[in-house]
Amino acid sequence: MIMFEYQTPGILQLISRTGYKLVQENGQRIYGGPPPNWMGPPPPKGSEVLIGKLLRDIFEDTLVPIFERVGFIYEMRLMINFSGTNRGFCFVIYSTPEEAARPVKELDRFPIRPNYLLGVTVSIDNCRLFIGGLPKDKNREEIFDEISRVTEGVVDVICYPGIADKSKSRGFAFVEYENHKVAAMARRKLLPQKILLLEQRVAVDWAELEPMVSDEIMKNVSLIFVIDLITDSNDPFSVS
Repeated sequence: MIMFEYQTPGILQLISRTGYKLVQENGQRIYGGPPPNWMGPPPPKGSEVLIGKLLRDIFEDTLVPIFERVGFIYEMRLMINFSGTNRGFCFVIYSTPEEAARPVKELDRFPIRPNYLLGVTVSIDNCRLFIGGLPKDKNREEIFDEISRVTEGVVDVICYPGIADKSKSRGFAFVEYENHKVAAMARRKLLPQKILLLEQRVAVDWAELEPMVSDEIMKNVSLIFVIDLITDSNDPFSVS
């Protein structure tokens, strides 16, 4: 099943051969997830790889035959620009972490075309977003309800009370999602800053937070905002 306008002969042949569905939503094309006749829960953590350094005119009809050689593909998510070209990277989920280890070993630096080598690495399974710029007079429950209204899959919201006034927050929160996929979709939805949270525009990005942070440390913290900077938006492997 194909539900977007870019129905090239190669894509049609791929879908006919595999029986996978292919849909486009939220700036990504999703192949499978789940595949035909899949039984049981999705693959466990550690089953996803990140593929970078893609030429802009490469799509699933080229990528799937390469990456299905080393394992059973549960899902492929190709990031897409408004113009219809890819954004230079995609994610592939295999059926097991053991299968996901194979493309990292066997297909990293694979020559997709003459003089063009793919980059393949294990995907960081980050399920947590940082959201800054929230009103300080809102409590955890209000923030949780608002973010759950705007995005799906919210599991938890972590807030810290103000230093001077414990009844207020510090204007930021860490939001935990069910999995990396829904967290990524939430991030993409919120990043354009067109959606207001609690009537304010907010800053959103990936965040890593230690599970337990002592009150002694947090009482001296007014703001935490850490971003993994990418120097080339078309190449996720150019992180400094």
